[in-house]
Parts: sequence; C-alpha cells; structure tokens
Amino acid sequence: MRLEAITWERLTEELAGRVAETPPAGGGTWVRVLVDGAAAARPGVLAGELAQALRLRGRPALVVGADGFLRAASLRFEHGRRDADAFHDLWLDTGALWREVFTPLEPGGSGRVLPDLWDAERDRATRSPYVHLPAGGVLLLHGALLLGRWFPADLTVHLSLSPGALARRTPPEERWTLPAFARYEEEVGPGAVADVVVLSLVYICRLRHRRW
Repeated sequence: MRLEAITWERLTEELAGRVAETPPAGGGTWVRVLVDGAAAARPGVLAGELAQALRLRGRPALVVGADGFLRAASLRFEHGRRDADAFHDLWLDTGALWREVFTPLEPGGSGRVLPDLWDAERDRATRSPYVHLPAGGVLLLHGALLLGRWFPADLTVHLSLSPGALARRTPPEERWTLPAFARYEEEVGPGAVADVVVLSLVYICRLRHRRW
C-alpha cells in the first residue's frame, strides 16, 4: 500500500489506465466498476469523468447511477422519511440492479442494460429505453453504500470522507443519513474492502493502491 498526493485529473487518468488493464472476471466481455461514495464525495462526477477518459482510449463506457434504482416511496418510507437504518438497508433496489444491470453483463449476456428504473422524486417508473453496451465496454455504477452487497464488480473504488468532512459537506436536510454512513463504516469497512480508496479533499486526493 502507498499513499500518493494526486490531482483530480491525474486520478481520473490513473483509474482509466487501471480499468483498461482489468480483465473481466470469469472470461466475460464487460468490465464492471463500482464508484462508491456519499453524494458529498461526488461519485457521479468521478464516474462521468472516468467514462470520458475511457472513451478517449477507445473503450465504450456506460455510466449508471444507483439512485435510478431506488425502491418505491411506500417501501423506502415504511419506517418514516428519515429512518437511517431504512436508508442503509431498504432504499436501494438491489434485485433490480442485478436483473437490469449486472445480469446482462455476465459472460454470455446480451449487453442490454437499463440505465435507470425508478424516478424517486416523482415516485414512478422512468420508462427509459435499454442501452446496448458493446463488447469490451465498461460499466461504471456510482452511488452510496454499494459495497458489501455482493455486486459482481471487477474493480471497486471508494471515495472516503472523514466523519467531520462528511457532516460539513452534507446539506442540513440530509444529515439524518449520517448514522447510516457511520454504520456502513463499522459493518462493511469500505476503506478495507475497496480496490482503490480516494481520500477526497476537493481537488487534491490521496490514492491508495491495494492490489497494484
């Protein structure tokens, strides 16, 4: 393990190189990458920039946000609108992600991926069309609390914030979720299980290499 000061741009390039060198598990065709982190750590921004860097290298890339696969409000809010344990355990529709995103990218799969399923704000199906990810393409799934769910990822990246930084950068109306992230740290330990951990500090990050 080594710690390295790195700019956001260089981080993207290093990760793109790592993804390009990562073989799909089980002799498959597609590389599946998880970019895990609280919204305050901006995992969607990194996933988008990484997709652009991969496309410049000639690799097709599809960005999928886990927040497009939340359960219906009747299930998410069964224990109230601000229940941190429900946010941790129940909000994400893991079955839909397996069915619509991961299964099509298994060896022999169709490559036909649904980019989102549920509009949580309007509480209705998005009705988005399926997208075909060509052979050799890269899936970049980003969102919070993704690790420890047995998703079949070939590379996992965790954007880490200290409890203080997470509290400062989380909007007041969303701070009720903080106990869920504390529980995630205790039960899953994302910093220990991810392949790459980024200690995010706005533009300057430290990149921890676990298996490089």
